[in-house]
Amino acid sequence: MNDKAAKQILCIEDEPEMIDLIRLILGRRGFDVRGAGGGTEGLKMVREFHPDLVLLDLMMPDMDGWEVYQQMKADESTRHIPVIVVTAKAQNIDKVLGLHIAKVDDYIAKPFSPQELLNSVEKVIGS
Repeated sequence: MNDKAAKQILCIEDEPEMIDLIRLILGRRGFDVRGAGGGTEGLKMVREFHPDLVLLDLMMPDMDGWEVYQQMKADESTRHIPVIVVTAKAQNIDKVLGLHIAKVDDYIAKPFSPQELLNSVEKVIGS
């Protein structure tokens, strides 16, 4: 075990099974994954914990991912936190283009393989 603290990842996602899956994949690599069941809760947790990385689902019932993202970036204390957007909508190419404009750090589309998730996370925050 290395002596540096595990990197904290906050997964904002309205499907509990998806949070469990992400926790399983990333937990094996030594990341500490917390889950938030929606945008409102997720934003609160971002402000409380200041995770090293946020995995953000775009499609959520209470507050969508874009709203969470914009609020994070508007807040001086959370704007530096990298965000990987997770989207199930392959047809949302306009949103993907929006990611470049919005300076999202990376995105992955559901369904994704464990390797895709790991590659993305390691690319953004290092292993």
